[in-house]
Amino acid sequence: MLIHPDTLPESEHLKLKSVLAGCPELDALTGHVRAFGKMLTHLQGDQLPKCIKGVRADDLPSLHTFVNGLERDLAAVTAGLTLPWSSGIVEGHVNRIKMIKRQMYGRAGFSLLRKRVLLAS
Repeated sequence: MLIHPDTLPESEHLKLKSVLAGCPELDALTGHVRAFGKMLTHLQGDQLPKCIKGVRADDLPSLHTFVNGLERDLAAVTAGLTLPWSSGIVEGHVNRIKMIKRQMYGRAGFSLLRKRVLLAS
């Protein structure tokens, strides 16, 4: 379901098709996952409200929870799915520094943290 159908080997594509034919809920889930993936990769955040309406129409409680989370900050999610900029690199560095800080919690002060961050780079 998470792999683009065009990149699946023929045998896997046939297996997936038979599984989806036997379970309508899984087929609907697959459609929503692929639509969201397309929005994400093609920066089509303007289609998010239509996607949310489609999810609400289906009886898939786990996706309803996901959509509720998206709707909490719809403007930010739409911008993230539309704009070409990303703060992923910065978030990665912040995560790395926090991990180093947690490893040495209670052992030393800022000077050791600074040295470890600079040496880890």
